[in-house]
Amino acid sequence: QVHLVESGGGSVQTGGSLRLSCVDSGQTFSSNTMAWFRQAPGKEREYVAHLSWSGGTTYYTDSVKGRFTISRDNDQSTLYLQMNDLKPEDPPIYYCAGPSGSLFSKIPAGYDNWGRGTQVTVSS
Repeated sequence: QVHLVESGGGSVQTGGSLRLSCVDSGQTFSSNTMAWFRQAPGKEREYVAHLSWSGGTTYYTDSVKGRFTISRDNDQSTLYLQMNDLKPEDPPIYYCAGPSGSLFSKIPAGYDNWGRGTQVTVSS
């Protein structure tokens, strides 16, 4: 049921960096657009960023602009999220997601292909 797999999470101090990776069961991505979401315990999953392969466009939520970068391998095998200047208030669980339809969405309901998540812990 789970096709997307995230990796690269870990523990860093405030201001540290991590790069997350997402693969589609070791295969190339079929979706034109992929997104990253994140979630804090007891909170709703929130949009972080997305990437359009065909258009070469990227978008970010305001809270990560200037700190995070979404990117991909040229062969579409891996999606990345480079996270710099991490803060304790950044929700810790990051998910890779593929859209359920053709219309881009910033809410989880717009996606039907999810990884299990990878945890990013930021200590003060």
